[in-house]
Amino acid sequence: MFPYALKRILLLIPTLLLISFLVFCIARMVPGNIVEFMITEHSYADDVAALKAKLGLNKPLLVQYVHYLMGVLQGDLGISLWSGRPVLEEIVNRFPVSLELTTLALLFTYLLGLPVGVILAVRQDTLFDYSLRSISIGFLSIPGFWKATLILVFSSIWFKWVPPMEYIPFSEQPLSNLSQFALPALIMSLAFFAGTMRMTRAMMLEVMRQYYIRTAKAKGLPPWKVIIRHALKNAAILIISIFGLQLAVLIGGPVIMERIFVHPGIGKYMLDAISWWDYPLIQGVHLIFGSLVILINLAVDLL
Repeated sequence: MFPYALKRILLLIPTLLLISFLVFCIARMVPGNIVEFMITEHSYADDVAALKAKLGLNKPLLVQYVHYLMGVLQGDLGISLWSGRPVLEEIVNRFPVSLELTTLALLFTYLLGLPVGVILAVRQDTLFDYSLRSISIGFLSIPGFWKATLILVFSSIWFKWVPPMEYIPFSEQPLSNLSQFALPALIMSLAFFAGTMRMTRAMMLEVMRQYYIRTAKAKGLPPWKVIIRHALKNAAILIISIFGLQLAVLIGGPVIMERIFVHPGIGKYMLDAISWWDYPLIQGVHLIFGSLVILINLAVDLL
């Protein structure tokens, strides 16, 4: 396994280089630029040429990329053109918010999806099975941002309630913090819960038709032991692969939820950075997200 892992790790280098170059170029293809925005919105005294020179945007694109890449190799993701603070510092300050939201969404997904999938496999073709599979199609089909918008609108109209929009740190008020994150995490997890439930059910049904399951039943093992120790353990091989894909998607998932629920995480900050044409911040966030997705895929393959 070591040669395989080493080969995959070495492949990370060209992959990350390609990601960094594509994001570097695409960020600059967005209509408008930060220089015009600064001058028109904030009445900077500098003219366009002087402000471009001040921000380092007057050099050729390839020269800018090489300069950025040399900084990345030294652990420097650059300075935010908007705030003037290091990009890495900005990301580190907001990463716990996005991490908490993603972790809670994963917990909801698997604490609900796995047991329900097992129950549906055991109770195949019952009314309960048909009902939950039909509901899961809705969870998979309706986008998360639409579900979040509907819940916020109808809860405010019918129950006169909206979730608190001011971020409460976990270190200050743990219960208030968790209650603030529970709703967006649950909404994020609905589609993944449906996928996990359906995949667990399908894999359990396939495994439970195998001869060793019949043998375990014939030996007189209790049904729960056959299901948990023999069927679920072997069905988990594909479920781990699905877990890796879901985690990779969830890393980018908080972008919309953080915007809707006004959570100060990396996703919301990245959308703000795109609005401000803050190139170093856009590049830094995408490079870190890309690195995390690649490392997650490697870990899942090794598992």
